[in-house]
Amino acid sequence: MIFDKNGNTSIITQEKASIIELVKKIDVLYERFKNDNIIINLTTLNKVTLSDIVEFLQISNKHRKAKHSFVIVSNNANLDESPDEIVVVPTLQEAYDIIEMEDIERDLGF
Repeated sequence: MIFDKNGNTSIITQEKASIIELVKKIDVLYERFKNDNIIINLTTLNKVTLSDIVEFLQISNKHRKAKHSFVIVSNNANLDESPDEIVVVPTLQEAYDIIEMEDIERDLGF
């Protein structure tokens, strides 16, 4: 697991651990980036299933409730199957675009 920081955005890149292990590590280390927008980069994985995406739902809901963005990046997930409560995009650029749009919405009070 690799942590990068770009302004007020933390990027967590999955390398070797399973999705379940990754979610547990994020939960344990959550205090470190609770005030940042979070991008979970899963592009290194060959296949990302719906159950993999759903593993992040609890953390995503908690983070979004705190008025921060939580975006998963995977070009190997079926985006049509993803629940509406979680944002999944195929590229890092799209993740940054989503965060920018959500920041504007928060600034406008939506």
